[in-house]
Amino acid sequence: MPNQVLPEAIGQKIYLIRGHKVMISTDLSILYGVATKVLLQAVKRNIERFPSDFMFKLSWEESAISRSQFVTLKHGKNIKYLPYAFTEQGVSMLSSVLRSKKAIQVNIAIMRAFVKLRQILSTNKELAHKLKKLEQKIEKHDTEIQAIFEAIRQLMKPLVQPKRRIGFHAE
Repeated sequence: MPNQVLPEAIGQKIYLIRGHKVMISTDLSILYGVATKVLLQAVKRNIERFPSDFMFKLSWEESAISRSQFVTLKHGKNIKYLPYAFTEQGVSMLSSVLRSKKAIQVNIAIMRAFVKLRQILSTNKELAHKLKKLEQKIEKHDTEIQAIFEAIRQLMKPLVQPKRRIGFHAE
């Protein structure tokens, strides 16, 4: 397929906002090959399919801060409307709202990108857990090694025997 969307390209369009991995409406409209207005109209006609944990509107502050992350406007242009952020479930729900062949292909690619991202995060968690276990073993060995060195130091100290007092001593 010549117009196939690569999951790697989509992965660059997934952002972490409000603790959720999301895609922005403007990026989605470009991927789906529709105007953002058309995408949002389809969503608003089916708004009951998009609860707040599937889609939310960015605040002006989030939009301004994250605009440097997702540059979708030409330099010098300002946004007129706040973009929407779609979680993985929201993007999945878009497939039931947008029914073109391209929308289906893009949705499959997006779902694969989210799965790949989860796999990467899972692998990193496993690696972090193994690293923590290794650090704990090393710490345990360090304390054991320190105890051995301390014992050796004690053995290396010259024996100091108390000097015997000369003469008769009354106790």
